[in-house]
Amino acid sequence: MVVILLLRFIFLKVKYVLMKLLISPINVKEATAAVLGGADIIDVKNPAEGSLGANFPWVIREIKNAIPQEIEISATLGDLDYKPGTASIAAFGLANLGVDYIKAGFFGVKNKEQGEDMAEKILQAVEGFDVKVVLSGYADYDKIGSISPFLLPGIAADSGADVVMIDTATKDGRTLFDYMGADDLSRFVNKSHDLNLTVALAGSIKLDDIKTIGEINPDIVGVRGLVCSGGDRKKGEIVEGKVKELKNRIRDL
Repeated sequence: MVVILLLRFIFLKVKYVLMKLLISPINVKEATAAVLGGADIIDVKNPAEGSLGANFPWVIREIKNAIPQEIEISATLGDLDYKPGTASIAAFGLANLGVDYIKAGFFGVKNKEQGEDMAEKILQAVEGFDVKVVLSGYADYDKIGSISPFLLPGIAADSGADVVMIDTATKDGRTLFDYMGADDLSRFVNKSHDLNLTVALAGSIKLDDIKTIGEINPDIVGVRGLVCSGGDRKKGEIVEGKVKELKNRIRDL
């Protein structure tokens, strides 16, 4: 019994250490601060265009060229409407920029059929590229009339996508946990892991949420506002010290 408890303790510690920190900069200056602070994944986005707003290709290229090659880089396609052609063209463009992850926000996707179609076209567009595809749903899906994120693991597994994510579309001070409880998020993570998918959680996460996030056990936790000056995802800038504080909090789990 003692041996079993010890092994379980060791497993939990390893599980927490492996959780990667994703930081979302908008330019080279912010990306550099994120890397120096200990970010594992640099996720280029444009908050002016929404929760998963897409940045410009030249900005993505500049950031990719500025950060160390061992740091993974992600970029967003945007909070997408149900337009498979638009999504596939955007995905093809990002794949050609040489990013490691392409993140598609299924904002305007309403149901499983539309989700399957979008995922299929995005995956077809990046066939032959060494890139992982992230399908992102929203914790506030009822509020915005979007697809339930609980449908995404099945869609991702069937289409060949690599990662599923839950974020929040509404950025008004409410967090991921204002829309979904820890039990629901654990169910999402466990279902995704059962399908051999990588899982990311984001959505105006606070520093005090990190312990709960660790217990839920996603592979990746993503933030922007938390590590920005003034906690402002739009007007603030990423601060190296805030990234370090968050990274240390994760290491202490």
